[in-house]
Amino acid sequence: MICILLVAGHGTVLETQIKNDTTGLYSHLAGVPKALLPGIGGKKILDFWWETVNMRQLFTDVYLVTNADKYKHYERWATANDFPVENVVNDGSTRLEDRLGAVADLELVIRSRALHDDVMVIAGDMLSADQNFDVAQVIRFFRSKPGELMIYYELEEGESSSSRGIVEVCPDTHRITRFLEKPEGGLTASRLASVVFYCIRRNSLSHLSDFLSLHPPTAGRSLGQFWEWLVNHRQLEVFGMKLPSGFQLIGQVGLPDYTKWLTHYSTKKRDHPAEPIVCRSYARVGLMGNPSDGFNGKTIAMSVSNFWAEVTLVESATLVLVPHPLNDPTAFGSLQDLFCISRKEGYLGGLRLLQATCKKFYQFCSNQGIALTKQNFTLRYDTNIPRQVGLAGSSAIVSATLKCLMKFYSITDNDLPKPIRANFILNVETDELFITAGLQDRVVQVYEGLVYMDFSRTLMDEHGYGSYVSMDMGALPPFWLAYLSDPSDSGRIHSNIRQRWLSGEPLVVEAMRTFAELTDRARVALENRDWTTLAQLMDQNFELRRTVYTDECLGPGNLKMVRLAKKFGSAVKLPGSGGAVVGLCPDPTQLVALRQAFQEAGCVFCLLTPFNPAANADPPTQRQAAQRSGPGTGP
Repeated sequence: MICILLVAGHGTVLETQIKNDTTGLYSHLAGVPKALLPGIGGKKILDFWWETVNMRQLFTDVYLVTNADKYKHYERWATANDFPVENVVNDGSTRLEDRLGAVADLELVIRSRALHDDVMVIAGDMLSADQNFDVAQVIRFFRSKPGELMIYYELEEGESSSSRGIVEVCPDTHRITRFLEKPEGGLTASRLASVVFYCIRRNSLSHLSDFLSLHPPTAGRSLGQFWEWLVNHRQLEVFGMKLPSGFQLIGQVGLPDYTKWLTHYSTKKRDHPAEPIVCRSYARVGLMGNPSDGFNGKTIAMSVSNFWAEVTLVESATLVLVPHPLNDPTAFGSLQDLFCISRKEGYLGGLRLLQATCKKFYQFCSNQGIALTKQNFTLRYDTNIPRQVGLAGSSAIVSATLKCLMKFYSITDNDLPKPIRANFILNVETDELFITAGLQDRVVQVYEGLVYMDFSRTLMDEHGYGSYVSMDMGALPPFWLAYLSDPSDSGRIHSNIRQRWLSGEPLVVEAMRTFAELTDRARVALENRDWTTLAQLMDQNFELRRTVYTDECLGPGNLKMVRLAKKFGSAVKLPGSGGAVVGLCPDPTQLVALRQAFQEAGCVFCLLTPFNPAANADPPTQRQAAQRSGPGTGP
């Protein structure tokens, strides 16, 4: 692949304002070409781009095209920075009125140097907020697609779409469906701005000369107009890749805009670079319909703040995953100690969840055309969710890790929408770690609160996800939870139900349909504050599950807890895959007696505190605030 850096613009506005500045602050920059002005971190703007593409394993050659007026500046820059001077191309223009235009400059390099290879094109006078993005990832994505590639980013607050080339992108194929060069208000709702950063296939280079023959005037030869012609009129296959970073081409801007954006980007880079990102995800209890979430059923589940998984991410020189001292033990007091811990908790801690999430995250971003920065980090986790009692402890760690990664790499809800996020978390567990699981837990941990979920086959086949509705959490009844202090593996309770369901066994198929009906009735009961009906439905949910799964599969521990709850007149069911029970007991006196009975039976008992996301919204960290604040608010 060949890389061509474009620095042939004349930029008279900025040069004139620097020359006429009376403060004396910029006198040393008089006559300096735009690409050689100071950029982020003190280095010249062009220095950054040369460092980015100066990789022989990626590019066989790098060329730079400039104008005759500034040629000597770039020649001196080339000798000082080990850039091949013979690859600096002079387009012969000395004034703005004589300019060839960016498309003609690009075609000049390709024609004069007889280039017959794929080409990456970058504006060398472009400020980039991200000084660490991975250009190799861009090339890999380009080679995975059957067409050209454009880089785009999401405009920050304060940036006007009417001053940029705006793209509309198909979220499924990543194809650019429309390109609008500096559109007027109302023409598009897109806030995705194209930048002068493209990859063009060798077989498509001839389109440059075709475009020039159709647009002889210099004013009509901008790269934005070229892509508008190529995408909208020629309907060539052009794909988009998003960089979670801002770009500013300083070609025709004035001194105030240049200093504003330089300060803004520099401030974002400087402000609290090591500030930890801390994210929590909460345990969930299935109130109705489970386990039909894996069988095109319907469920209602609730996140509870009693139990949580917390992940902390800190930027670091290398990528480090820190084992948890309790959940990922590597040192033991004795062989007996190792035996007891392994028997009770198994061999698999949370470290594998961090690693699998990171792996899947990189894979997702690469497939979705999102280029990530080459930043490293240290991840550590903590959790108080009891293990192997079916409270979604594993998915909570995955969910919290994903939240941290999204914040660290500035991945937005548009990049990874909530329904897709739930699928992502499930895929980490099922595809990477072969954990038996359904969507319910991941949905409620993404949406948080009290969530009604419909996983009907029609919805899943059409969208790839179900219909998820957040419900009102006001005045919920007193739910309680009890779990075994020494549980077995909760995953065993899934048994062979999937095989029986896939084979169309009438008992299982009808049961899953009935679970969905119970869920719809429970939704009405919750909305009407009808706790008596809700309690009856919870009992029916358990009995139906017992009929399908059998007592042998449910296990003596789960059955013992259910019998104990019923002795005190409490509604009771399994909140997950086994090892715990959730109940509803509106009578305060009976609730006290119930607690005591469970404790005497050797179980852990607690009243549940629902987690309401609306009442627990965390204020943004200084890092997040800096990412959101555009130059209009002041850096």
